[in-house]
Amino acid sequence: ARFGRTVPAASGANGRRADPASPAASSSALGSLLATNGRLRDCLKWQSERGSLVKMNKVKGSTEKGNSRILSLLAQLEKLTLDGTVHDVENGRYVTSKLLHLAQTQEFPFSVLQVSERTKKDITAKGSTGMEIILSTLENSRDQQMTLNILNILNELVSVGGGRRGSILVSKGGSQILLQLLFSASKDLPPNEEIMVQLHSILAKIGPKDKKFGVKARINGALGITLNLVKQNLQNFKLILPCLQLLRVYSNNAVNAISLGKNGVVELMFKIIGPFSRKNTSLVKVSLDTLAALLRSKTNARRSVDRGYLPVLLTIYIDWHRHDTRHRHMLIRKGILTCIKNITSIKLGRKAFVDAEGMKVLYNTSQDCLSVRTLDPLVNISSLIMRKCFPKNRLPIPTIKSVYLFQLPIIPISGPVAQIYNLAPEVDDVVDESDDADDTEVETDNDNENEEYENENKKNDDIETDLSKLKPVQDLGRPVEELEIYKQFFPELTEDFQAYNFTESSNTSPSRSDVQRTGPIIVPTAEELSSKSNMIRASVKGNNIPQSQQILPNVYQGAGQDHKQVTHMDLQNTEKSKNNANYQYSKQNGHTPTQCLNNEITKGLGSMSLHCNNASEDAKCWKPGCESGIENKPRFLTLGETCSKTCQQISGCGKSLFVSSFGQPPSWQQVGTQLGQLCCTGIDTDAEDESSLSSEEPGFSDLPEPGVLQPLHDPDLYVEIVKTTKSVPEYGEVAYPDYFGHIPPPFKEPLIERTYGVQRTKIFQDIERLIHANDIIDKTIYDLDCLSYPVSEDGETLRFNSQFESGNLRKAIQIRKLEYDLILNSDINSNHHHQWFYFEVSGMRNAIPYRFNIINCEKSNSQFNYGMHPIMYSVQEAMLGRPQWVRTGTDICYYKNHFSRSSIAAGGLKGKSYYTLTFTMTFTHKDDVCYFAYHYPYTYSTLQMHIQKLEALHDPQQIYFRRDSICETLGGNPCPVLTITSMPESKSWENLHQFRNRPYIFLTSRVHPGESNSSWVMKGTLEFLMSNNLTAQSLRDSYIFKIVPMLNPDGVINGSHRCSLSGEDLNRQWLTPHPELHPTIYHTKGLLQYLASIQHTPLVFCDYHGHSRKKNVFMYGCSIKETMWQTDVSASSCDLQEDLGYRTLPKVLNQIAPAFCMSSCSFVVEKSKESTARVVVWREVGVARSYTMESTYCGCDQGKYKGQQIGTRHLEEMGAKFCISLLRLKRMTSVECRLPPSLLDVENDLIDTRCNVTSPTTHVLDEDEPRCLEEVDYSAESSDEQDIDLNETADFDPPYFDASTQEEQLSDSDIPKRDCFL
Repeated sequence: ARFGRTVPAASGANGRRADPASPAASSSALGSLLATNGRLRDCLKWQSERGSLVKMNKVKGSTEKGNSRILSLLAQLEKLTLDGTVHDVENGRYVTSKLLHLAQTQEFPFSVLQVSERTKKDITAKGSTGMEIILSTLENSRDQQMTLNILNILNELVSVGGGRRGSILVSKGGSQILLQLLFSASKDLPPNEEIMVQLHSILAKIGPKDKKFGVKARINGALGITLNLVKQNLQNFKLILPCLQLLRVYSNNAVNAISLGKNGVVELMFKIIGPFSRKNTSLVKVSLDTLAALLRSKTNARRSVDRGYLPVLLTIYIDWHRHDTRHRHMLIRKGILTCIKNITSIKLGRKAFVDAEGMKVLYNTSQDCLSVRTLDPLVNISSLIMRKCFPKNRLPIPTIKSVYLFQLPIIPISGPVAQIYNLAPEVDDVVDESDDADDTEVETDNDNENEEYENENKKNDDIETDLSKLKPVQDLGRPVEELEIYKQFFPELTEDFQAYNFTESSNTSPSRSDVQRTGPIIVPTAEELSSKSNMIRASVKGNNIPQSQQILPNVYQGAGQDHKQVTHMDLQNTEKSKNNANYQYSKQNGHTPTQCLNNEITKGLGSMSLHCNNASEDAKCWKPGCESGIENKPRFLTLGETCSKTCQQISGCGKSLFVSSFGQPPSWQQVGTQLGQLCCTGIDTDAEDESSLSSEEPGFSDLPEPGVLQPLHDPDLYVEIVKTTKSVPEYGEVAYPDYFGHIPPPFKEPLIERTYGVQRTKIFQDIERLIHANDIIDKTIYDLDCLSYPVSEDGETLRFNSQFESGNLRKAIQIRKLEYDLILNSDINSNHHHQWFYFEVSGMRNAIPYRFNIINCEKSNSQFNYGMHPIMYSVQEAMLGRPQWVRTGTDICYYKNHFSRSSIAAGGLKGKSYYTLTFTMTFTHKDDVCYFAYHYPYTYSTLQMHIQKLEALHDPQQIYFRRDSICETLGGNPCPVLTITSMPESKSWENLHQFRNRPYIFLTSRVHPGESNSSWVMKGTLEFLMSNNLTAQSLRDSYIFKIVPMLNPDGVINGSHRCSLSGEDLNRQWLTPHPELHPTIYHTKGLLQYLASIQHTPLVFCDYHGHSRKKNVFMYGCSIKETMWQTDVSASSCDLQEDLGYRTLPKVLNQIAPAFCMSSCSFVVEKSKESTARVVVWREVGVARSYTMESTYCGCDQGKYKGQQIGTRHLEEMGAKFCISLLRLKRMTSVECRLPPSLLDVENDLIDTRCNVTSPTTHVLDEDEPRCLEEVDYSAESSDEQDIDLNETADFDPPYFDASTQEEQLSDSDIPKRDCFL
């Protein structure tokens, strides 16, 4: 019928209408419908097209008509107010009502949005005077109806989606006009309710957009007007709702909040807020928001505590929690918690909260909410409140100063070190009497929002803007005559090589009787292992060793085999998962007899002792059936005498510590051999000793000698070096990881994904310590301050130790059966810098989760919150052939705790707290000996061992290698300086001239002891430079490398994180280093100054560092222009001339090094960094390419290694890649490299990328990480922890890679054009 047709009803055979229910009728109706189906479809299509066309034309017409109508109405309204008054009131009412009608058009649903939005746009469009006309009419109107019409129009403009229009209204002076209207309307008795509702509604919406709204409202007397309206109309919900919304906006101003509090607004809010009720929930919600805004004022918070309102809020919260079973009023419950949170921001409020048993209330209610994900905001706020109110505890140590004492030869006059020495003995430096910020409050006129706005736009005052301090001065600072003492460290500049016998063959090298050549130096890198085709070549003499007894799935041929050509053995399943790779030799249920023995052995292992007197008594025979009693455990290890003890399974000992550099095939006889020989020193590889071993042990005598798989690692050499290393604690033990060595695991170690709610769970467990205090054991297990604590032998308690080189653990406290609090030691002569840890754990049971809490961390956030693992080394795994540090642990998080940090350690700031790093570890082996560390340890003794091995293994016919000691440290340890280059081809004048005029590359590392990653990068650099591939040879032919691989040996030895024995950051002493307090810096700077004085200024200076806050590897450099571009000073107006080649090296690294990230680099010079190596060498020595290269502790978030944690392979690869980039740099800066002009326009490139400088060093603390899933404020008080870290410094699996794969065969013509000059 709608389409003009009538479909006849179906009839029966007799002409009568058929029964609709009959089959005949149904069939007839269906046939008729099918017959007309085509016509219906055509009709519907036509109607649809016609309707759409009509609708579009109608809307278009109405829009054009409405647009002209709006402009006409605005013009009429403007004429009515030409002389400042509205004469024609009736016409004014008509025009304003029509405008309101257009803004509220309700004729058709489709046209509502089109017409009303168009009206709003026309009024507020750019260049339109509509808003001014409406405001002018409102200001001049004296008619209530006209005023009400205009207020309704304004309310429509700033309604939902009108944020921008609200800002326009404020910019046109709308807030001032509306406040004045509010004042004048309040004089009417009684005031017009509708006008008051509209005024308060509009002001509540635009107030937050006006930065001076609070001040304007107070000056116009609006506070009292709104407050009186609320007091007089408590039952008029329509009126007081917008009034309360406006009171909340008023309270954002601190002065207004205090004023309203004095006038009883806090008490008034508690009249509205009450127990659970389903009525007027919107009013309750707004009242709670207003109260929360008022309670941000400490004065109001104190008033609330004095009147006992905190227990009232807790009672109300419990009531709403119990009755809101369907969670429909979560916002009200959140509002109550916000009020409690604001009250507990003062010390008096926290005390009242604890007295009212608020901890138990919020703990119990939070436990009820944990199962409902939508209630997470309530759990998070509750957690925040409980953490703030948890009573501040004293760190359980007698003093925050280091346990170890070192008397300085000279005590500084001022500074932190002087403060420590001048501190009276009776002063408690662990905690202050006042552990909270002052509760007093100064009344100011500043809005919080205005302050936030200013903070956001605050300039970086740390950027250096003084050109006189930016321009290089090249002032040596010392007389040239004084610098002559450094001539002895540069014999290569005067060497005539007359004593050398140059031979034609460069492949022959003199053998050294004291060191046995074990094969070529292997540069481990991080290229991917493919599968069986990518194997590690190995040979094991005799193939009768069972797979379950092989040390490693792959080994190199032993040194005693005269370097015969190796055969091949596949490394199977190299791409297996971490668990399979680590435990492929273990049975799923139970342990093999060998493993049982290993359990018994390692159960008694302590760190190797260097001071045992009776070696023969310490060597014990171990049998499979041996009991695990303490009296049968070997006391390792004496290394000062030769063992004469004969075991039943082994004939006379006489050999060194381990025949292999790490674990033997896991048969008990071989393990007994290892342990029985732990008393011996030196390596004896005589055949007689080899034959003295039992020949019945298959494959034992055929294992590789020390250093075959780790060419630079020699356990016995390491022990001998440790004996000569001087430490403040006079360490007498050697940690097993440093003895066994480390082979990178063959599996990838991905960044962990943060488990949702893990931090919350840990915090609640900490809160349980207060609520269920009787469940806490609180037993000291290990304490450097008091080493007389008895060692528990109950089999249930872990044992700890850190008394070995680079170790750091001060105290261990058992909190629960499987939970331990750990406290780190401060740097010597310092009272802070707690980050580096390295300690031993033993006595564990397997398959049981242990929780470890390091409770005195200082930084406000950590990469442990963003995917980083601590690392662990298992002695049993090493004995089974897997001597490796691995990333491990679960439930890892980092958060603020309840231990108070004294103002002495916090730079004078009060109310600071420490932070907790917590992780859970489930051990694989029972009674294992495991080591945990912040990052892969690299000790001073390891460096000395590596240098000695490099020196012994190098070919003196090919490589010029020299090791000197630049000075002795405060602790009496030599600081090595290395010289590496290639030997001249002959003694001819031309070759000697080329040799002496090679450019210098000056490299330093490890100025901060805790940055062990920098030493691994340096190891990669050294190994690559000493290797025999063509790229390394080309580098040696091109440059002379002067390297100081460890600038802070004392700090590394003594387990410090940042300082030397002087208690100072050595990387802040380069401006004026003291020869006695900072000898390594003083003399390293002297080397650089000497080179500058003889016109041999290094081409590149690079200081290797580690970065704890950011991912990837990146560089900091120095540039005047880029520094000025970060300020208001125009670089072009300064007429600066600058060599723009400082970006070349980082850009080359960005292309060839997978871990490198150019976008994280910065070339800005800050005031706080003016005394660092990078800036001083750039400014004073005149090295334009002066860098700090930062390596992450964590991992990569870009490139090939994205999503992986960094390992030693990646770090060593980075060191090799840095060398390769220097070769590229040589090609790019050589005369032969003719570059097109377009590639030399670097300045335009810099200007284009100026906005990409995302991480200037000043902002190293700005988090470059996304939010965690749970939005928990790590610092508990969001604004109290602006951690100022002046670090200039600050993570992957990848298999082996030959660093010269592409570079060896790459000619200059093969380099892409974009590589030539970047």
